[in-house]
Amino acid sequence: MIGGLLLIGVLYALSQSILLRLKQTYRRLSIRTMTNLYWYHMLFALIYYTYAVFRNSDSHAYFNDASTAESWWKLFSHGTHFIEWLAVPFVQYLHFSYEMMMVLFAWSGYMGFVFFYLFFKENLRLNIKFKGYDVVNLLMFLPNMHFWTASLGKGSMIFCGIGLLVFGLSFPAKRKFYIALGGLLTYFVRPHIFFAIMIGMGMSFMIGKEKMPLYQKLLIAIAGIGISVFIYDELLVFLRLDEDNVLESFMNNTAFIGGQLQHAGSAVDMQSYSLPVKLFTFWFRPLFFDAPNLLGIFVSLENLFYLVYFTKLFQKGFWKFMKQASAMVKMSAVVFLSISFSMTFIMSNLGIIIRQKSMIMYFMFFVIVAFLDWKQTQALKKRARWVYRKQAREALMAQKRKAGPSNTYYAT
Repeated sequence: MIGGLLLIGVLYALSQSILLRLKQTYRRLSIRTMTNLYWYHMLFALIYYTYAVFRNSDSHAYFNDASTAESWWKLFSHGTHFIEWLAVPFVQYLHFSYEMMMVLFAWSGYMGFVFFYLFFKENLRLNIKFKGYDVVNLLMFLPNMHFWTASLGKGSMIFCGIGLLVFGLSFPAKRKFYIALGGLLTYFVRPHIFFAIMIGMGMSFMIGKEKMPLYQKLLIAIAGIGISVFIYDELLVFLRLDEDNVLESFMNNTAFIGGQLQHAGSAVDMQSYSLPVKLFTFWFRPLFFDAPNLLGIFVSLENLFYLVYFTKLFQKGFWKFMKQASAMVKMSAVVFLSISFSMTFIMSNLGIIIRQKSMIMYFMFFVIVAFLDWKQTQALKKRARWVYRKQAREALMAQKRKAGPSNTYYAT
């Protein structure tokens, strides 16, 4: 336990150094906000650790498997084995304890928040406010997002990977390192998530409104789709799909997994739901009426916030906004919807749903905040035009008054 507490201090110093370096380039980064976020996230690391002590947690299995692994490189693979592969050097060579590994992976989750924060800030023109508070800051402090990214496991590492990846994709020509590191982490933890992001990136740059030469758009789109095609075979193996009949094997697989997940106490009968109800369940449940326990009631508060915020997409002008939105907005929409559709066929357990959707909710939030940013920008432009016309009229009237009344002479 002492080792874990000491590591929190060491990683705090490292985080401050990273934030100061980032601040030199990205002026909109708030070191104060990110520092507060660090301690907030570490609080959730402690909460999750307490939760893991009394409940069966995958973090124990990851640590035990890393401790007893005989060959490090044999673990280098996708999914669970990749987390164990990352843990082995720290556990076997540096002799990190279970608590220290929990803190280390929680820190990787924190870095995901840092890069998502930068992604939001540099792709928005204004600071959208809610009750006087910066909306982006509020989104960074959502409790459920921190709980599932603050432990030894896939959640923290893939959140870090996705954060790095989307931050890099904002300016792909300048951020190859972030794209490479984020892409590798995302791909080896959950290949299908990486697949969806690459497809989304390729599609969005093809139809985006960015002011760049057409050949650059084509190169980026081809790169995104090309990478997806390159990993297609490995993705089929990872998902256990039949190459000759992908759709049928996908439906059979999802039905089997969904049936397995229905045995838990928080199961829902997703297989019998219509698609809209499936999506509603994945995005916004549990709500108070079906919260399975105290944690479910706590999560219901956050889900209610999701639901209220989601309704802003039905405001006037959304489709007009999407037509002229940036590639990042369109990519976020494609990724969020594509992963949501696929997850609704697999998930049949509210506990699993709560954990899985933390990977993609910031994509939805980004689309919503970008829409609100666009609306506020349009309103400011409209007001600026009105003020300009008013000032022009007043200037014309003043000029006429200064000239005085015109005299007309008639010959007699």
